[in-house]
Amino acid sequence: MTKLTKFRQALVEHNLDGLIITNAYNRRYLTGFTGTAGIALITKDEQLFITDFRYTEQAAEQAVGFEIIQHKQSIVQELSEQIKKRSLKTVGFEQDDISFATYQQYKEAISAELVPTSQIVEGIRMIKTDEELQIMYKAAEIADLAYEHVLKTVEPGMTEIEVSNMLEFEMRKHGATESSFDIIVASGYRSALPHGVASDKRIAEGELVTLDFGALYNGYCSDLTRTFAVGEISEQLHEIYDTVLQAHLNALGGIKAGMTGQEADALARNYIKDKGFGEYFGHGTGHGLGLEVHEEPRLSPTGKMVLRENMVVTVEPGIYIPNVGGCRIEDDIVITTEGNKSLNKAPKQLIIL
Repeated sequence: MTKLTKFRQALVEHNLDGLIITNAYNRRYLTGFTGTAGIALITKDEQLFITDFRYTEQAAEQAVGFEIIQHKQSIVQELSEQIKKRSLKTVGFEQDDISFATYQQYKEAISAELVPTSQIVEGIRMIKTDEELQIMYKAAEIADLAYEHVLKTVEPGMTEIEVSNMLEFEMRKHGATESSFDIIVASGYRSALPHGVASDKRIAEGELVTLDFGALYNGYCSDLTRTFAVGEISEQLHEIYDTVLQAHLNALGGIKAGMTGQEADALARNYIKDKGFGEYFGHGTGHGLGLEVHEEPRLSPTGKMVLRENMVVTVEPGIYIPNVGGCRIEDDIVITTEGNKSLNKAPKQLIIL
């Protein structure tokens, strides 16, 4: 079943004659257009893409099967005329994407009933096609290769920013457009910061170093976290690492289609709690991944959504003890009926450099 077929089923389910797509990720998903300006209007039997003169040629090449319309007046006025021309009665818009000011423009210009919608396209995006999975495997491979290079190159005295720049360069060298998010490099006491974006701190002997990074490849994200040691580390840090690794492996061993995000989260969280570190694991075990680095579903204590085949999620338990250090280990996995498959191949056992 094609993306547009699934989308049109959603139109029927929501009693809509059409939907205005403004979210850049949803627009790319449905049209293939990678530019920065344009609105898609998709009805039960037509698909239009409205853009300005800068992007009409690009849209014609990328938005295959869409009628390309160049607006010479405002894009909202053009949208209004196309809706009126087709006598559409109820038209949805993405309420999470547009500002109140834009909604006011819609309300003044469009004669159809405007229906606020949320997560229609995102719900379709959660289930990855075979083509999407192939791209995501490649994005994960690029991150794996960058990590492999860092393990061969990093040494005491390097700054976290130097390691971050190294990761960025290596990912681009292997085909990434850019990093999929701001790279986290957190060493020593800073490894207790779950989102410790790289600083000018120098990496020292006896520290854990956590790297959280990902490649943006052909529009799709990977998200990999590994923690390694520089020189010998304390017994406490060894215990933290071993606990996180086993929690991570417990989750990988149990996550499958049919369970909720809450149940998946518990596979890692309960182990960490049983080892006495529960108060130091304050985030969810994972999240959906795709065109955006954070998507639905959520693997967390409040995650009610049921996991389905071909969803891609992260599995990333962690422990963070202030003034001591921390550890996180993360893979990207695709959900299957029997379990899951990891997109990553980077080693997880503690590496001491």
